[in-house]
Amino acid sequence: MERLPRLKTSDHYPFLLLHVGTNDTAKNDFEQITADYVALGRRIKEFEAQVVFSSILPVEGKGLGRDRPIVEVNVEVNIEGEMTYSEREPDENQTISEVFILVGLSYLTRLQILLFLVFLVIYLVTLVGNLLTILLIKLNPSLHTPMYFFLLNLSFLEICYTSSVVPQLLAHLLVEQKTLSIAGCAAQMYIFTIMGLTECCLLAAMAYDRYIAICNPLHYRTIMSGQVCAQLVGASWTIGILVEVAQTTWIFSLPFCGSNRIHHFFCDIPPVIKRACTDTSKNQIVVLALSVLFIMSPFLLIILSYICIISTILKLPSVEGRRKAFSTCSSHLMVVTLFYGTALFTYLRPKSISTPEGDQLISLMYTVVTPVLNPIIYTLRNKERN
Repeated sequence: MERLPRLKTSDHYPFLLLHVGTNDTAKNDFEQITADYVALGRRIKEFEAQVVFSSILPVEGKGLGRDRPIVEVNVEVNIEGEMTYSEREPDENQTISEVFILVGLSYLTRLQILLFLVFLVIYLVTLVGNLLTILLIKLNPSLHTPMYFFLLNLSFLEICYTSSVVPQLLAHLLVEQKTLSIAGCAAQMYIFTIMGLTECCLLAAMAYDRYIAICNPLHYRTIMSGQVCAQLVGASWTIGILVEVAQTTWIFSLPFCGSNRIHHFFCDIPPVIKRACTDTSKNQIVVLALSVLFIMSPFLLIILSYICIISTILKLPSVEGRRKAFSTCSSHLMVVTLFYGTALFTYLRPKSISTPEGDQLISLMYTVVTPVLNPIIYTLRNKERN
């Protein structure tokens, strides 16, 4: 940019090659760099020359992205200011009708196999842990209580929840073309969001169960009857299905155009909405409103339940009594902290502080790590005292 004034319009430049160094490119993401290239090309189009920008971003061992692979980017800008490069970006008005490219963890080229093995082991442990939890509860009559009935449903939810994301993530770690059809993307979002919201409501039902067990133990069996437990679980599933089917259907009724690259490893709501070529401000407001209403409402119920629980526990005369009372809800409290901590940070934090890499790291926590920890937490910590 600084050297452009030195060029004279009388000079004849049939072909210009401009190279941008690593220190410049390492500071910006791919989309920002290509946008800068186009703007620069349009500024010099009066020279009637074809312009090629060559950049290596970022080179291993240099710049800010030392752990990233060498990626060659060649951008051509003709005299009309149009851009072409090795992986051609669609025109801003070109509709995306077939597939999305999930960029995700592509920049960790050397770690793809290692990540595959780590995530595969975690996924298998998740499946085995939650399946064993379900079988133990089913086969052991002494565990046929309200708390374990909710835990059985939670384990089933965790299996569906993580299975909607991890198998596709594992497959993409082994291939170069990390594509997913729009229909597949929609199906993934349907399952993932339904399971996520249902789990929010189910955790609130479990908090209510612990509240009755500790604050009103004499009437626990009467209040938390089998019918009431089934109604609470059924209400959780109903809310999750109705709300998320409506929201996801609305999202995929939007036209998608421009780049089909999604900077994530699965079809989460925020990165998919960014690919819409219409004004999505209303959609984002609706997503935020639904998040506040159907994610924060159960969370507030959980907080109120634990305020009452802690108040009751502190009134117990003996230290041993307080310890036993707290042990009946400590595992649930840990699961709630893991699940809501990552979810709230993901969907309610200001966009100004979010980065693609940070978003993916947080998403790995609640899609891969949390589901494997839940059965471990309940196995090691849960001691029921009614």
